[in-house]
Amino acid sequence: MPINPDAVGTVSEPSENSWTSKDCLLYALGVGAGSLDASEELAFTTENSKGIDQQVLPTFAVIAAAGGGGALRSIGTFNFAMLVHGEQAVTLHQPLPVEGSVRTTSTIAGIYDKGSGAVVAIESTSVDPATDKPMFSTRSSIFIRGEGGWGGDRGPSGKTNVAPDRAPDHQVSYATRHDQALLYRLSGDRNPLHSDPSFARMGGFERPILHGLCTYGFTGRALLHTLCASDPARFTSMDARFSKPVMPGDTLTVSMWVDGSEAIFQTATQDGTVVIDNGRLVFDK
Repeated sequence: MPINPDAVGTVSEPSENSWTSKDCLLYALGVGAGSLDASEELAFTTENSKGIDQQVLPTFAVIAAAGGGGALRSIGTFNFAMLVHGEQAVTLHQPLPVEGSVRTTSTIAGIYDKGSGAVVAIESTSVDPATDKPMFSTRSSIFIRGEGGWGGDRGPSGKTNVAPDRAPDHQVSYATRHDQALLYRLSGDRNPLHSDPSFARMGGFERPILHGLCTYGFTGRALLHTLCASDPARFTSMDARFSKPVMPGDTLTVSMWVDGSEAIFQTATQDGTVVIDNGRLVFDK
C-alpha cells in the first residue's frame, strides 16, 4: 500500500531555511499586495520608501520554513497530481524579520482514512537557530485522493469555527490576477498543478488552479489590514480549511465576524462559492 499509516508520530530531523528581503517582497506580490492602493502596502512591497520600514506579511511564515516538512517523506509514495491542501494554521510567537533563518522540526500528527482518499496531518515548530526561541508554529493537512480505503481511523469530524447567523462585521474583496499562480509559484511551490494545463487535467481540473496557500495569503492580508490596523505584531494566529479550489482571475471576498480579540472568517469567490471556511483569527485589539 503506497500510504503508510504507521508513519504517525514520525519526527523529522531539524532542517534550516533562510530568507531575504527580496523573498518577502516577492511573496507579498504573489498574494496580491499593492494591487489596489499601492501606498497602503508599501511597507510590504518595497524596502526603500522614505520614512517606511519594510515589514513582512504574517502569512509568509507558512513558506518561511520551506523544506521543514521532512517527516512527509515517511508516509509512502503517491501521485502528487492527486494532492490538495486541506487545512492550514499558523501561530506567530514574534513578528517575522525581513531577513532571517529558522530551524524547523515537523511531526506526522495523524493519517486518516476518508475512504476516497487519505488525510495527512503535519505539525511543525520553527525556532531561531541562534537563540532557540520559537518564531512560529504551523499545522497543516493534505488530502490525497485515491489513497484511502484501508479501514483506518477516519479522524476528527464535525464543524469548527462556525460563522454566526448574522451579517458579517466586515467584508473585503480582492481580485486575483489571471497569472497569479505563475507569480506565486516563484516563492517556492513549483507544483505543476498550478502551472501546467496537462498536469492539472491529470488531477481532474480543467486548467491550473491557484495555490491554496496563495488564497490563504490573500485572506491573511484582508484580516491584517481590517482587524490588525496593518500591524503584523497584532496578528497572533490564523486557522483555515480549504473547501473548494480557486481559479486564477477569481475575485475573493473575505467575510469576518468579530468577537473581542477573535474573528471567524470565510472566503468566497464572485459566485458565492466558499473556498475557505472554518476560519479563525486571534489578534491583539
